[in-house]
Amino acid sequence: MDFRALCVKLMMSVIILLCAHDQKSDAFSLHILPNRLQFFEYEAVTFYCEGVVYCEFVHKVKGKIKTCPKGSSCTITNVYLDDSGEYWYENEEGIRSNSINISITAGSVILEIPAVPVMEGETVTLGCRNKTTSFNFTTDFYKDGLHISTNSTQNMTIHRVSKSDEGYYKCSISGAGESPETWLSTTGETMKRSFFLPFNASSITTVMCE
Repeated sequence: MDFRALCVKLMMSVIILLCAHDQKSDAFSLHILPNRLQFFEYEAVTFYCEGVVYCEFVHKVKGKIKTCPKGSSCTITNVYLDDSGEYWYENEEGIRSNSINISITAGSVILEIPAVPVMEGETVTLGCRNKTTSFNFTTDFYKDGLHISTNSTQNMTIHRVSKSDEGYYKCSISGAGESPETWLSTTGETMKRSFFLPFNASSITTVMCE
């Protein structure tokens, strides 16, 4: 076997392993209900995993919290300020799922922003929620510290989401207060299954796993 043939064989082996790992990781995912990143203190938050027989619920600072069998959920009945932070699941092999970073506030206003990345090209609506009342008041939305919208519906819709819509968002309701600031993430259709492998010093090869 010549050197070129050996290199091709080795590269194909790496590609197969990466594709297999990617498919396994895609099937192992963390979800949260309600599907948002901000919560009022004392609200209930439910996490659940899918694609595995065994998983452990992990907080970045507190460590492993609960064990959840496949198809079941883990609920924190009353969240407190120190429950803020990054969460993920680990299977029995120690492989991590995607992570979700939530914020708990003792304030009166939260921004309802999706917990998972928004697909580019889709429409997303951000909501500004008042803890004490559902009546509509003047609501302001901000991105990266800059004012971008004012309305009385307490919602802001972004059409045809693109990468440029990523950023830190927050909102404020007249007479009620301001929400924490949270990052809005977007994702492209093929991002989850794209690998970049160096073919030689002057080129990069994109390998798609289907």
